[in-house]
Amino acid sequence: MKVKIKKLFKDAVLPKQAKQGDAGIDLTVHRIIKKSLFKIEYGFGVAMELPPNTYADLRPRSSIHKFWMLLSNSCGVADEGYRGEYKAVFYKIPFLSTPYKVGERAIQMILKNYHPVEFVETNNLSESERGEGGYGSTNK
Repeated sequence: MKVKIKKLFKDAVLPKQAKQGDAGIDLTVHRIIKKSLFKIEYGFGVAMELPPNTYADLRPRSSIHKFWMLLSNSCGVADEGYRGEYKAVFYKIPFLSTPYKVGERAIQMILKNYHPVEFVETNNLSESERGEGGYGSTNK
């Protein structure tokens, strides 16, 4: 899959896989956009044009536990039509967090395909083994 990418700043780092075959593609912090006691917004300095029917699933890297940070929306979605700078907002835990610095990898991006959906309204749904069983309905 080919993805068009634009550096918004000359010294921005292009996303890359740490190892061949990795699903996650690391994004490197280019700048700190906003900072407060409880949160920090990072800019990655790149914009992309994703292929049709593709989106970017943006998640914290597994090393986030070392920084005591939380990605504000747990994961982010960049739709194929988005052309702005890739950004992320993290919540800080006062007295514990050590925020990412410019030049550190903070987010991993996984490119995924999706199928366009057409909803068809109906009064009846087919029966299933689970039925209306929701949270905890399997007793596990």
